[in-house]
Amino acid sequence: MGIFRLGPVLALAALAVVVASSADRAMAQGAVKSVHKDWQIRCDTPPGAKSEQCALIQSVTAEDRANIGLTVIVLKTADAKSRLMRVVAPLGVLLPSGLGLKIDNADVGRAGFVRCLPNGCIAEVVMDDELIKKLRTGKTSTFIIFQTPEEGIGFPMSLNGFGEGYDKLP
Repeated sequence: MGIFRLGPVLALAALAVVVASSADRAMAQGAVKSVHKDWQIRCDTPPGAKSEQCALIQSVTAEDRANIGLTVIVLKTADAKSRLMRVVAPLGVLLPSGLGLKIDNADVGRAGFVRCLPNGCIAEVVMDDELIKKLRTGKTSTFIIFQTPEEGIGFPMSLNGFGEGYDKLP
């Protein structure tokens, strides 16, 4: 299985710091600017920022556990040079196992968690053109977290509207 963390770890950590507060705020408080089938674009202006930041967002619950949720946030960095996928998983996730991703039942790989906040643990991926193409053309993605090394929990997420929403991201 490949790793879908597609950039140097240090660059990933730096990007995490740059977009952390704005993406968290967009997820929690941002106004819905548009809806693209199963995805929403939410925007907010972080304190001290000159302009609003927008993210493409979808939240889902586990197939077999309605009380466990996961949120995917896709955004372009402020310098418009990188595209980032942040996944907020529930607390209690087994961090060393990382976050798995399948698109239409094909393994894409795993990403490591970069930190935990009071509302969940965050995995981040610098998205390349190949991953974006798979997300555009796929029907369903499944994000997988682990509570024990043997117990994976799948979060099926519709990709319906992903390409349209991604294209509308400022």
